[in-house]
Amino acid sequence: MHIPAGAAAWFLPFVLPICYYVAFTDLRDMLIKNHAVVALAAVFAVIGLFVLPPWSDGWISGPFSVSLPPYLWQLLHIVVMLVIGILLNAAGIMGAGDAKFIAAASAFVWMGDFTLVLLILMSTTLAAFVTHRLAKHTALRAIAPDWESWRRDKQFPMGFALGATLAIYLILGTVYGS
Repeated sequence: MHIPAGAAAWFLPFVLPICYYVAFTDLRDMLIKNHAVVALAAVFAVIGLFVLPPWSDGWISGPFSVSLPPYLWQLLHIVVMLVIGILLNAAGIMGAGDAKFIAAASAFVWMGDFTLVLLILMSTTLAAFVTHRLAKHTALRAIAPDWESWRRDKQFPMGFALGATLAIYLILGTVYGS
């Protein structure tokens, strides 16, 4: 993994509650709240400033030979993913909350880990979908009978899978990071 283990360890205790909250509110209301997305971006902006200082020697080269310190490079991910998310939302492919969460979460993901994150996302999406549908059609639904996600047959609360993906990535980064 390319994410520094120390950075992942510092991010993890702040990000886990936000991931849980995003999953819960998306299941309950089919809505990823803006304050959760802002909190996620703020965690990276503040904690990242200390664990990935912008003046560090570890410059990262990107496309077109652009070199930036890791902190600024990771912040750039938010802008790029937000633009892509807005386009996907406009095309009706994903919800606006999903797009904003992905943009904020992208700051935590190192480019070298992109394939790994896609594998984690595919696995968590499948597991979340199966879990959600099983709970929806069994007695487990009685635990939270008023959740909006039970009533939406053609929609799925992706915050459930997105939050789990970021949490799993940071946990793995803490253990196996560089």
